[in-house]
Amino acid sequence: MRSRIGGLATKLVGMAGYELVPIRPASLSDLDHAAADTYARVAPFTMTTQERVAALCAAVTHVERHRVPGAIVECGVWRGGSMMAVAETLRGLGATERELYLFDTFAGMPTPGERDVRYGGEWAGDLLRSRREGERVLASASLDEVKRNVLGTGYDSDRVRFVEGLVEDTIPEQAPREIAVLRLDTDWYESTRHELVHLYPRLSSGGVLILDDYGCWLGARQAVDEYIEANAVRLLLTRIDSSGRLAVKP
Repeated sequence: MRSRIGGLATKLVGMAGYELVPIRPASLSDLDHAAADTYARVAPFTMTTQERVAALCAAVTHVERHRVPGAIVECGVWRGGSMMAVAETLRGLGATERELYLFDTFAGMPTPGERDVRYGGEWAGDLLRSRREGERVLASASLDEVKRNVLGTGYDSDRVRFVEGLVEDTIPEQAPREIAVLRLDTDWYESTRHELVHLYPRLSSGGVLILDDYGCWLGARQAVDEYIEANAVRLLLTRIDSSGRLAVKP
């Protein structure tokens, strides 16, 4: 006889009582070796999960195999780990012609709005003021640090664009005209909405949209849902993990 109590599995041992047996975390053994190795290298430079890094690597491979035109764009880069994974994947495929665009303040997150609430109910502004959560939510990393991390992959520096400032100030003027992979990770409602309005129309057919915060921040989810409904966008948002979502543009 077996039952589950809290985070432990229990089993009846004769008539003596119960033995507590730890439940092991779900296996990620289905990930290919390349994605697992890439995650191991970039893990210190990202707050995303192994599943999200693997999904990003798969998206890059997809657009290469199917010759989807455009740059790879990331909004909200922190220490550059996700774009490091992109660069390593492209180099592994022998495809180093694509331009990479990294949009960030390189000084931490801007002030959140009233919609920017976690699924658990915590307002982002309160989290920024707490010692326990503030540094992680602020996500501050300097431009010099991010350049060092991303260019350390060996990707051609002439094809990497670091765009500093609020996305509301730099997009669309400094964004590429054509995008193959669009990864949005700026957390808040206003920035996510702005990015979708100006960048989603530039995403090529067959291109991949990755939403890092859909299952974490209610404001980001609201921005996505509003944009999809207002523009009758035919997208199936596929769950990557508890936070991330992915879709291929028709």
